[in-house]
Amino acid sequence: MTAVLDGDTVQVARAGRVRLLGIDAPEVGRGFDTPAPFAREAKDRLTSLLLRRWIRLEPDGPHEDSYNRHLAYVVTEDGRFVNAIMLREGLARVSARLPLSRLPELQRAEAEAQTFRRGIWGGTPQIPAQTYTLASPPKSTRAKKGETTNAPRRRKKGNPDGGLRQ
Repeated sequence: MTAVLDGDTVQVARAGRVRLLGIDAPEVGRGFDTPAPFAREAKDRLTSLLLRRWIRLEPDGPHEDSYNRHLAYVVTEDGRFVNAIMLREGLARVSARLPLSRLPELQRAEAEAQTFRRGIWGGTPQIPAQTYTLASPPKSTRAKKGETTNAPRRRKKGNPDGGLRQ
């Protein structure tokens, strides 16, 4: 395993791009596209499961998708079924257009995530911290000389202290 491209696609040294069979993770977004909620979490989790580890690819049905990626179940060297882990943690959903031999296992993993409201089934995605800097506040909110507040003062005509009349 050499790279994780998103929550359901990896780069494998001898096989090229491999799409995890039977699941669909939120899209990371490319260029100016905004990532979908939980896309970052899905990619990070897949990275922690697979990067720089030996994996076994198990094909089932068609060997390639319309983007020429290999389709396979991914199993780690210690026997963990990665496709189901991603579903169980709520970081993907079942996506099967053809009958698959491990579909019932994938569906049970997704149902568990839904029951316990994990990830996309009820969790709150991480929101990246962004820093914004304003060069200067708009003119309408600038304090006048001698004022200490950012809010503009308002006075009623005929009432010099600005308070309410009794």
